Amino acid sequence: MNTAGHSEATTRRGLELTPFRGLRYDPDRVGSLAAVTSPPYDVVVRPDGLHHLQSADPHNIVRLILPQAATPSARNGQAADTLRRWLSEGVLTADPEPGLYVYEQRDGDGLLQRGVIGALRVSDPAEEVVLPHEDVMPHVVADRANLMRATSANLEPLLLTYRGDGSATATADLIERTAATPPLLSTTTEDGFSHRLWSVTDPADLATIRTDLSRHQALIADGHHRWATYRRLRAEHPSPSPWDYGLVLLVDTARYPLRVRAIHRLLHGLPVADALSALDGLFRVRRLDVPLTEALEALADAACAGNAFLLAGDGAFHLVDRPDPELLAGTVPVDRPVAWRTLDATVLHATLLGHVWRVPEDDPGYIAYIHDTAATVAKAERDGGTAVLLHPVREEVVRDLARQGVTMPRKSTSFGPKPASGLVLRALDL
Repeated sequence: MNTAGHSEATTRRGLELTPFRGLRYDPDRVGSLAAVTSPPYDVVVRPDGLHHLQSADPHNIVRLILPQAATPSARNGQAADTLRRWLSEGVLTADPEPGLYVYEQRDGDGLLQRGVIGALRVSDPAEEVVLPHEDVMPHVVADRANLMRATSANLEPLLLTYRGDGSATATADLIERTAATPPLLSTTTEDGFSHRLWSVTDPADLATIRTDLSRHQALIADGHHRWATYRRLRAEHPSPSPWDYGLVLLVDTARYPLRVRAIHRLLHGLPVADALSALDGLFRVRRLDVPLTEALEALADAACAGNAFLLAGDGAFHLVDRPDPELLAGTVPVDRPVAWRTLDATVLHATLLGHVWRVPEDDPGYIAYIHDTAATVAKAERDGGTAVLLHPVREEVVRDLARQGVTMPRKSTSFGPKPASGLVLRALDL
C-alpha cells in the first residue's frame, strides 16, 4: 500500500477533480462577503455562535448549513426553500462556465495556505484514493444526507490533503501563477483570516491539474461525515450522475503544512470532583492553579512521556497522566497497531469514558466535542460538567495510521485552517 497522500505512481485510479459552475454570493446583494461566511457546520456548536452568525447578515450561509426549525424535516425543507429563494433573488449566482477554484487563506502570524476547490470523484475505501482516519457517527451522516438531498447541493467543501514532492509541480506552479492575478473575491473574516478565490477555466490549465492530481491519493483532514454522506448519496443514484462527485478543497501539505489541533470533550452531568475521585489509584493526578496557557504547556510536557489529559470545570486544572499499565491492558483493544493503542483519544474513549466514567460517547446528552479550548473550559465551569482537554496528535501519526487502513477514534484531530463556508457552493442540477 502507498504512503497516505504521497505521490508515488500507481496503477489504481487516483484523484479525479473536475470543474463545476460555482454558486457564489453577489457582493452587491449582501452587506459584505465576510458577513455571509461561516466556519464548517460542525465547528458552529454553540448556540451563541449560531446566533452571532445569523445576526451578521440575513443571508449568512449558516441558514443553509444549520437551518433552525422544530423538526429535521422542517429544517431541511427550510434550507431548500432558502436556497431556491436566494437563487431566484440573485443573492447567489452561478458562474458562467465550469471551472476549478484556487483558494487562499492567510493569517497575521504568517500562515499561508493555498489549494484547489473542485468536484472530486467519490470513491470507495477499497480503492485507497481518499483515506479516512476517523470513524463517523451514523446519525450525523444521516442528517447531512437529508440536508443534501433536500437542497440538491454541496453547501461547503471538505478539506483533503495530498503530499507533493516538496518541489515545484505542475499544479503548484499553476496555483502560484493564478495567485499573482486579481482574484474573483477577497475578504477578511472576523477571525483575522484573509480569503481570496480565483477561477481556473482554461482547458489546458484544467487538464494540467487533472493529470497531476491523478497520480495522488488524499487524506481526509476535515469532513469525514460529509465524505461518508457523499458515498451514501452516490450509492442511491444510478451512475453516471452528479452525485458521483462531491465538493472538496485539496491542499498539498508538502508545500502548505496544516495546523493540527486537538478536539476537546465536554462531559455533561459529570462534576470534576466525581471524575477525579474515579481516577484514584488508576492515574496520577496533579492540581494546577495556573492560567490556561501554562496548563496546556504542562499537558504538552506530560504528553511527551505518555498519555496525558487536562480536566477542568471547577476553577482549576488537573493534570492526569501515568495510567496504570494493568488498567490499559484490560481496557484498550489489542488488535490494532501500537500507534493506535497509545493514542490519547484511544485511552480516553476505551479506558476513561468506556470503563472508568462510563459515559455514553454516542449520546450528545452526555458528551460534546468542542474545538475551542477556552470555550470548553468556560462551558464546563458554567454547566457544572468536566472539560477534558487533549494534546494534538502529530500529522505523521495520522497519516501512517490511515495508510494502514486504521481509523482513529472519532473527533481525534482538528486540521486547519478549514475552508470558510459560503465562498463557493456546488448545485448538483447545474
